[in-house]
Amino acid sequence: MVKFTLNGRSVSASSEDSTPLLLVIRDELKLTGTKFGCGAALCGACTVHVNGKAVRSCVTTLKSAENAQVTTIEGLSPTNSHPLQKAWIAEEVPQCGYCQSGQIMKAAELLAGNPQPNREQIVAHMDGNICRCGTYHRIIAAIQRAAKEA
Repeated sequence: MVKFTLNGRSVSASSEDSTPLLLVIRDELKLTGTKFGCGAALCGACTVHVNGKAVRSCVTTLKSAENAQVTTIEGLSPTNSHPLQKAWIAEEVPQCGYCQSGQIMKAAELLAGNPQPNREQIVAHMDGNICRCGTYHRIIAAIQRAAKEA
């Protein structure tokens, strides 16, 4: 049994230590906001926070999350009132929406460490989180909006 805190709640997982955290979150703990994209840490759809750092949960083992604080999109704000979530809606970011939880979690890491990033800092930080619909200009606008309104 691996124990950790998930979205502020103490949880235990019985999967094998080498199981990807993504599968534990989705299949065992039944939180489906975090998405499976590539399975190789290339797209960012599976991004969650472990102890405040954005990680690709498809390649993060359950064992590495032991005693950690893990936050998924569901834990970012239970009422969807996080400035990024509101900005995502205001800027009409999603088209298919598949990558959005990973995009928001990566952006939340940025704003936690740099509450007023410039465009270049946003682009550099978000590099590697892929949006198949190509809404990158809207993603940047939403992050800028959230930074102003936070």
